[in-house]
Amino acid sequence: MLHLDLSFFNWGVISSYVLKGFYFTVFLTVVSTAGGIFFGTLLALMQLSRRRLIHWPAALYVNGMRAMPFVMVILGFFVVVPFLIGRPIGAERSAVITFIAFQAAYFSEIMRAGIQSIARGQVHAGQALGMSYGQNMRLIVLPQAFRNMLPVLLTQIIILLQDTSLVYAIGAYDLLNGFETAGKNYGRVPEAYLMAAVVYFVICYALSHSVRRLHRKIAIIR
Repeated sequence: MLHLDLSFFNWGVISSYVLKGFYFTVFLTVVSTAGGIFFGTLLALMQLSRRRLIHWPAALYVNGMRAMPFVMVILGFFVVVPFLIGRPIGAERSAVITFIAFQAAYFSEIMRAGIQSIARGQVHAGQALGMSYGQNMRLIVLPQAFRNMLPVLLTQIIILLQDTSLVYAIGAYDLLNGFETAGKNYGRVPEAYLMAAVVYFVICYALSHSVRRLHRKIAIIR
């Protein structure tokens, strides 16, 4: 019978192992979100372009990334790229690059849907005022699009936070790895995984609740 030692649930005992992983998880989430939204916006604008040489490369990239399991992308990049360049790049750096590249494809679809949700009449009004395409996007379309898709963006960020645990596959020291290390060192592996699940649940539930409240406020404003 499995015996759980509840004395392990002492933050003072495991904090030295977990905090380092927690910091990297937060860092990876923030950087991946910023990079994913930036490059995702560029990909979305490229997909909306009527020029085939601009549209098709972006469409192939987005559809190709979305068609592959994320863990395969992480492992493939971690193994193949060092082989091609002749030197290792490190698990943490590999995780950051992979997350930005992969999340950009998902943020791209969210951005594209948000941009297309703006009435064409507003775009035409901006053109009538003499605005360029860039000014129209920056001043009229994107601000409204961001507001419309903010709940979806935040939901994707929560999914991104959950996906950070996948860097465990390449040995990056994230929150899950921190709990596992503490569990192995204290001989309490089941308790460590259980506590990791509780921490992930609390964080993601709190964020999901905040997203629901934000969605209701945005609905009232509309």
